Amino acid sequence: MKRIGLTGGIGSGKSTVASLLKEHGATVIDADEIARELVEPGQPALGDLVAEFGPRILTASGTLSRGELAKLAFSDPEATRRLNAIMHPLIRSESARRLGSAPSSAVVVYDMPLLVETNQRDLVDIVVVVDVPRSLQVERSVTMRGLDREDVERRMQAQASREERLAVADYVIDNSGSPDELEAAVVGLWADLQSR
Repeated sequence: MKRIGLTGGIGSGKSTVASLLKEHGATVIDADEIARELVEPGQPALGDLVAEFGPRILTASGTLSRGELAKLAFSDPEATRRLNAIMHPLIRSESARRLGSAPSSAVVVYDMPLLVETNQRDLVDIVVVVDVPRSLQVERSVTMRGLDREDVERRMQAQASREERLAVADYVIDNSGSPDELEAAVVGLWADLQSR
């Protein structure tokens, strides 16, 4: 089994790279998907988050309002730390379980935005960083995802810096060009992974 850690900052296009790798045959374990499952009604993480941040993070139907939680959790470093203390151990544990149960012949991509911040390098063999300039991260997050510019800036402050991510990278995929250029870069990465 080859375990690939895929990471990149908000707006970098990491999810697009994960989708392209999946098309080539990779098994993708998505940390954001795991996080969404962990905060479903009835799951312990939701109760812990409500206890920490208050009932205003819930919708009228009792599900998590991710936007409201993000506003509160990224409002200051201490709030972010409290969110991470609840979520990161649970995400890491479930991710490790899924990585461990993947077929031995698989190329497994662990799609983890906070791989560097949460020190999960030990879960993977190779780290791939999807990289774009900071200004492009902000622009894409605002125009393509509809996020508020100030919210994006706050989230970026809570993430590892571009330099910190690049320092742990075994491979860097530059996603500042066209979709065709990105696809070509992923094809090259996939071919290299097959030869390792």
